[in-house]
Amino acid sequence: MPFCVQCGNKVGGADQFCVKCGSRQKTASGPHPSPDPFSGISNRTASLLCYIPWVGWIAAIVVLASERFRRGAQVRFHAFQGLYVFVAWLMVEWVITPMLYVSDWEFGMPFHRVAARGLQLIIFAAWVFMMIKVSHDENYKLPVIGDLAERSVSEQRS
Repeated sequence: MPFCVQCGNKVGGADQFCVKCGSRQKTASGPHPSPDPFSGISNRTASLLCYIPWVGWIAAIVVLASERFRRGAQVRFHAFQGLYVFVAWLMVEWVITPMLYVSDWEFGMPFHRVAARGLQLIIFAAWVFMMIKVSHDENYKLPVIGDLAERSVSEQRS
């Protein structure tokens, strides 16, 4: 059985006020604000998580969906840019590599492996480069992808 938060008198579990002193009670069944899971994460850490190779897209989606980072334009920019870098990776994996593989039959040499690995290496280097830039609190906009990210952030403001 719970006790009054003011005087220590026994109160019922559903009582909102103490019978003895009249103070308002905290009820277990009442609505409690849930703690913010991002309260301990800095903007820099949230931005950095968006560039982790192959899994940063999950952090980017969480950052874009969270209420805490809704007003942080710089964090949202990094989330969008990290998401677009991952989309570029998927484009290489699912579109460009199969296209190069089909054209490989015409040329008779393993061109697709070299070209696909080169593109993957460039994208991986972009992930690492952006992790370094963000960890030093430097703002850097990747070519093409950075413009898309900037546009996405500005569209959400209006």
